[in-house]
Amino acid sequence: MEQNIGRLISILYRKGQAYLNAVLEPFGITASELPILVCLYKGSGKTQEEIGAYSCIDKAAIARAVQSLVNKGWLRKEKDNIDKRANKIYLQEIAITSEKQIMQLLHSWAGYLAEGLEQENVAIMYNVLEDMVKKLT
Repeated sequence: MEQNIGRLISILYRKGQAYLNAVLEPFGITASELPILVCLYKGSGKTQEEIGAYSCIDKAAIARAVQSLVNKGWLRKEKDNIDKRANKIYLQEIAITSEKQIMQLLHSWAGYLAEGLEQENVAIMYNVLEDMVKKLT
């Protein structure tokens, strides 16, 4: 069979999304909402544009996911004092208190993927994937 890196990355992505949807279900959130939370865990009070730039997700998908998380009580939006057209997005209490558990679930997937692999190979793989992403941004 012909080697196809895109196919392999696609399989990993789909399997990862299925895993995340399953483990996040008790929290009432989805894998598509997770990148917004991860970005805000690095610092609350970002604009949707900043979240999109960090996660490389288009504006419409960010807007849908943010609104869903607002509706679920995980986030709140406030108008930016400087740019009245923009909203700042802030974590709500449930998001803050769930951070440790959610991040552990995310890291457990990464750990599972790397399980049994030599650390040198994991480092090489990470660097190669980072280089590929940099080409696209």
